[in-house]
Parts: sequence; C-alpha cells; structure tokens
Amino acid sequence: MVLLFAPIIAWAQQTGVATIIVENVIIPDMADPEQDRLVNIIIKDGLLDIVTESGVPEEPGVPSYDAEKGVLLGKLTVGEPAGFLILEQDPRENIDALLDTQQFGTFAVVRGSVQRNRLLKVTNNEQRGQGWFSYTPPPISLPTGYESRRKWNYYDGPKVRNLFSAAVVLDRTRWESQDTASEQQVGDLKSKYDEGEIRGLRFGVVGAIKVFERPWTYTLFGATNAFDKGFDTDETDDFSWFDYRLDIPFRDDNTISVGKQKEPINLERTTALIYLPFQERSAPADTFLPSRNVGLVVSGTEFNQKVSWATGVFNDWLDSGGSRSDGASQFVGRLTGIPFSTQDESNLLHLGFGYRYSDAEEGATASSTPETNQAPDFLDTGFISEVDKSQTFNYELSWRKSQNWLHAEYIDTNLDDTPFGDLRFSGYHVSFSRILTGEMRGYNHRSGIFDRVQIARPVNQSGWGAWEVGLRYSHTDLNDGPVQGGEMDIWTLGLNWWLQSNIMTSINWRHVELDRAISPGFAPVDGKSNGWTSRVVLILE
Repeated sequence: MVLLFAPIIAWAQQTGVATIIVENVIIPDMADPEQDRLVNIIIKDGLLDIVTESGVPEEPGVPSYDAEKGVLLGKLTVGEPAGFLILEQDPRENIDALLDTQQFGTFAVVRGSVQRNRLLKVTNNEQRGQGWFSYTPPPISLPTGYESRRKWNYYDGPKVRNLFSAAVVLDRTRWESQDTASEQQVGDLKSKYDEGEIRGLRFGVVGAIKVFERPWTYTLFGATNAFDKGFDTDETDDFSWFDYRLDIPFRDDNTISVGKQKEPINLERTTALIYLPFQERSAPADTFLPSRNVGLVVSGTEFNQKVSWATGVFNDWLDSGGSRSDGASQFVGRLTGIPFSTQDESNLLHLGFGYRYSDAEEGATASSTPETNQAPDFLDTGFISEVDKSQTFNYELSWRKSQNWLHAEYIDTNLDDTPFGDLRFSGYHVSFSRILTGEMRGYNHRSGIFDRVQIARPVNQSGWGAWEVGLRYSHTDLNDGPVQGGEMDIWTLGLNWWLQSNIMTSINWRHVELDRAISPGFAPVDGKSNGWTSRVVLILE
C-alpha cells in the first residue's frame, strides 16, 4: 500500500486539514461486489471522524467534495489519523487504476494530511441529494440522492423523482409502581396500560417536480395511530393523512409551503419524533401546541444562515371537512438565531422565539398524558367553549458542544375573555443528552433544529452503532382560577441505540408527580407513579 501512495507523496505538497467532507465514496467488498457500500467521510484535525452511509449535515465554512463513486483503498479507523486513497475507476475492472495511482488517484490523505485532491467541490446542497429546502423536513429523513438510486423504492424520471419511505414504531410500556393518590386520580395504570402497541406506522412519498428551473418538492404521508394531541382539538383518528405539502422555492433562499404541515413555533414540534433524544415530546409541547394544521408557511434564512425565520397562517377547515368560516384561524411565527458558534460549529448556541395567535372559534382545551402513549390524560382543563382569542409564546435555548446537547423551552398560553375570565397556563422542560460513541448532531440552519444522530460505525460495518443517553425534567401547569387542570412534573431517563441509520431501539424510564384533585370540589392530592417504555423503530429508506 505504501508503494501505491508513493507517487502521490512525491508529487504533492503536504497540506494539513481542519475539517473536510468527502461524499459518495465506495468501500469495495473484494469477495462480493454486491456488498459494496456507499459512504460519506468526515475528517477533523487530521483524524477520521465519521464514516457513515447516512447523509452528513451541512456545515457552513466546511468544504465538501464529491468523489462520484470513486473506490476507496486504505484502512478506516475512526479516531485515528486518516489514511486512504480514492481511485476514479474500480481496480477490479481496470487494473491500470491500481498500477497508476498518479493518473487515476483523485484523493489521498496520509497520516491525516491531504496529499492530493482533484475532487469537485460541492457548492449546492441539492447536488448532494439532500435538496430539501422547506422549513420542515419530511417526517422521515431521506437518504442522500446517490444512495437512493440503488434502491427499489426510488424513482428518478425526466420530470419527477420520488422516494417511498415508511417507518414502524413498536412500544412496550410497563408501569412499575403507583401510589394510592395516583390511582385515585387516574385509575389503575397496571391493569389498563401495561401492554405493547404499534405506536405508529407511517408511510408516504416524498419527491421533486423537475419541470421548473428550481424543482418544487412535495410530501405526502399517512399514519395509523396518529394521535393529534393539541391545544385546539380533543379528537383522535385511527388513520390520518398527517402531511400533504407542496414546497415552492422563490427568490434566493425563501420557500412557500402550502398544505397540511407542522406549525413553525417550537423546536421539539419541528423535529421528527423518532429523531429526538426521548421517545415522546415533553408534556408542555404536547399540551399547548397542535401536531399539524392546514395552511401556508413562508420561510427563509438571513445573515449567512445564522438566522432562520418562518411565518404562516392556518385554518383547519379543509382537514375537518367543515366550512372555512367555522374553523379557527391561526397566525404562527418563529425566529431562531445563532449568537455564538465556533468555525466548525462543534460549539454552538441556539436561541429561538415562537408566537401563535388563534381566534379560538372552536373553543379551547388542554390535556396531556405523562409523556407516554400508554396512559390516560393526567392533566385536563376540560373543554372551554367560549374564548375570545388565545396567544402562545415559546422560548428556546440550546447549547450543543460536540456530542453534548443542553436544551430548554418555555411555553406560555393565554386565553382571553373566557367564562372564567382571562386564563394563563404554562410549562417548560430542560433536557440534556450525550452521544456516548462520540458522534455530534448537526444543525439544520434552514429549520433552526438539530439533526438526527449520524452513525459513524453502524453494526453492519463491524461497529457499535451510536449510543445516546439523556435526562429530562418537565413541568406543566394547567391551574388558573376556577380551572384546575392539574400540575405535573416528570423526570425522564432515556437510552437510545441506533444500530444503523434505519434501526433504533430505546428505553425511557419516567417518574411522574401529579398534583390534582381526585374530583371537582376536592382538595388536590399529590400522586406518584413510575414506569418505563421500550421501543423499536424500523425505517424503510
């Protein structure tokens, strides 16, 4: 192998590397070419940082190069100085590529120092196959375009390209303990909710319409057991089309999104559930914010993508089947910014603010389970039929340093001119997660959210996958005046194991304290319960 590199070493001027991304690289299987793997590689400070079949997050200022399915020769050991050669032709098919590395070698790094780089620099995110420019990414993240073309569920025609994707989430909940006060408040949890379930089966099509100069993208996803827990509705469906959206680019960096989609107000809500550090969103997010709504969102970025913004108008008349005048209308907006980050964004501070106004034509209600689907509502204000308007304020603070992520959100909702006077409900959560195997969540500048965990060494590549541990505390208060919906505090300890990009298993343990009356007119009591939920996620990408 040293002889193969020798012509390049003699030819090139040695240069150091800070952070560099090399995409679209084939790792050959000499015994069976059908087992070749297409990967992306990240080198940081001369060390091999990540080798992954998943997409790599875009990082401003970090150069990215397309190997165009070049074949890699060398040893890939994460955490050690990078050393490999990429050939533009497969030496199994053309032996000259192996004999003449001076002519056929397109990229070489020796002991962490780049010796040759003839690869084309990627200047447009869409060229990397991740051309999702909408504010809210698809419910199930897409693999990169070049990886998709190898799959049966991908179609790329002259005018349309699309990908069929699906995910199934399997849960098993066990309530370990419950005191007498809790049993009086919510019933016997062990007898009713100690069981397994299909938490959700999601499937759909995402793709692009290529007849325009800048392709339009579309999303169509449905789900079973899609429970829409929101502040404006108390209905659930066994099946729901929970995303049908068309994203239209305009100007330099702006997008119009039309259809049923997530409202842009909250980091947890904007992030796909299966990619969060915990199995369920925090109780305040589920209590005060709707899952999805029908409307129009305009979004964009400013100041070299240091700031993202989105604003939208919504009305659920199309989804509910009623008339537009009967539905409640909402105005929603979110602004995020990065006041501080290092050049490689390994140390990053995120701030966010969201606002939601509703004319509350359909009244309002707030309820929440204890951050698990296998439980009754622990909190419930009941239905408030007469509300002049509601306003919700959302505040975000996140600090991510390498594999550590500290995140906090506060939500404040005000209901004006109800039969009980003006009401105010609130909640917050603080969470910390750490990826034990060293990977770092990327940052999505367009959406102002943190990306899914990128797996450096999946188990199908003789690795351990990605391990993440997290701790969260949440508090929700639905007590104000004569409305006594209860107060709830939850401690959650979570462990996630991503075996590879499409397989994950996790376990969450929860300690729940509920301060609520057993029935109206009684003094509130403090009930305590503990339980855990194990989960398996399978994704078709």
